[in-house]
Amino acid sequence: MAGVEGPRPTQWDLKPGVGCGSVRRNLAIEDLGDLLELPLVAVLATYRQGGTVLLSPVWHEWRDGGFNVVTGGDGVKVRHLGRDPRASIVVYEHEPPYRGVEVRGRARLVPEQAHEAARRIALRYLGESAGAAYTERGLDHMLIRLEPGELRAWDFSDEYSAV
Repeated sequence: MAGVEGPRPTQWDLKPGVGCGSVRRNLAIEDLGDLLELPLVAVLATYRQGGTVLLSPVWHEWRDGGFNVVTGGDGVKVRHLGRDPRASIVVYEHEPPYRGVEVRGRARLVPEQAHEAARRIALRYLGESAGAAYTERGLDHMLIRLEPGELRAWDFSDEYSAV
């Protein structure tokens, strides 16, 4: 992606002559550069029984064309998705160029791949030693798999330049 190759800049300035709202839209995952490789906390939306939305901060990985999220096997997100598989997840940067992606679709619960995914994700967020210790606690994990039904990706890099 233009402007985001190589080491990430530590400071950004608005480009002269570029107005607010110069967002790049209709992007593919590949257009977002390393966004989904960064250990950013995502927000997962599931539906409560009454129809209201529960927003949960989650660790994630993008793998094989979809998001993997691991949670407790008897947790509220699993109960919600068992009743209503509709879900959304949003991952975005908190600093320029403010790249992000939202995926909406029908989640699948995949218990047989949960432990392996939990280990990969914990290593990604906590590092080798703490990630291994985290997954060896013997918790009952459930893998939530969300593949794009609808995908919305954006990037404001046309508004910013690295300094």
